Amino acid sequence: MIKKQFYWMKHQSRQENLLYVALWAVPFIALLLSQYVHSLSDGHMVFRWYDVRFFWLHLMPFLLLFVIHDVLLAPLLIYRQKPWHYAVLTLAMLACFTFYQCSTRPPEPQFHHPERQEMPPPFAEPPQHVKRPPAIIGEHDIVAIIVLVLILGLNLGIKSYFKSREDRVRLAALEKESLEQQLEYLRYQINPHFFMNTLNNIHALVDIDPETAKSTIVELSRMMRYVLYEGNKKDVLLASEFDFLRHYVALMRLRFTDKVEVKLELPEAVNAKLPPLILITFVENAFKHGISYEHDSFVHVGATVSGRRLHFRCSNSKGSGQIREKGGVGLTNVRQRLDLIYGEDYTLSIDDRSKTYDVELEIPLV
Repeated sequence: MIKKQFYWMKHQSRQENLLYVALWAVPFIALLLSQYVHSLSDGHMVFRWYDVRFFWLHLMPFLLLFVIHDVLLAPLLIYRQKPWHYAVLTLAMLACFTFYQCSTRPPEPQFHHPERQEMPPPFAEPPQHVKRPPAIIGEHDIVAIIVLVLILGLNLGIKSYFKSREDRVRLAALEKESLEQQLEYLRYQINPHFFMNTLNNIHALVDIDPETAKSTIVELSRMMRYVLYEGNKKDVLLASEFDFLRHYVALMRLRFTDKVEVKLELPEAVNAKLPPLILITFVENAFKHGISYEHDSFVHVGATVSGRRLHFRCSNSKGSGQIREKGGVGLTNVRQRLDLIYGEDYTLSIDDRSKTYDVELEIPLV
């Protein structure tokens, strides 16, 4: 048990130890300075080390019990969650301190005032000097016990504060680690989903136009290079993300006829960053669910930068009788990713109408 208590003391915060040293230095130095200042201000007053040593000697039991409480008892309650053990041992320590106070209490001074002494009545018996036993617990002892209880309570309060602060730091570190792991998981979910659809598009082009299919493989290699080397980064240049969208839209344009209106309006290079592959899911879903081979269709993608925020919009048509999947894997993942990265500092608005599907996203830029 003692070994565990010293383990907690070893890992105790340095700031906590410095705070204890500062608090205990105040009463030890206060009387010393007081005696010194009085000796300077009053030439008849002599600096008396006896008074200082006497005061320090009476403080030593409080300091000793504070150290015992800080090292052995307080960790039982704060770190090991054993309130009954703490209560029993602390009460036993207070009982020992009370016994020590009563057994070492100095005799009360007797003040004699001759001018106030009254003459005994005549024929009165001479007074008998009877030695009365001292009180079990005197007023001085009660004050000392109260002071000790306050000192132990202050120790518990300080230790609880530093323990809670340490827990908050550890929790923040765990949440950050969990956040990074979840982001990695979501990235690996998004990438295969994207490439599966892209390879299906190339497969369709092989039957329609083999030469065009070859050129699309080059476009796909550029996109794969971006995903492999940039996709695992925390942030990428906004211009690189826009180039990735341009490559994807260019690849998709080759697959459809003039009946599909594809518009891509992206600003030029902007000196800003954002998480990689955060926009592709919306564009991919627009082509996946917004193209009808029976009716005219459209996919409109655009973005603007205002201040340090990106405003992204993606709209697409919906064919007659086409039912869009609600809560799909791609949309669920991008929502989770946005929540993990931005918390409440983003806006995602989805308007699912009978014939159109509109997405508007606003996120901060780095």
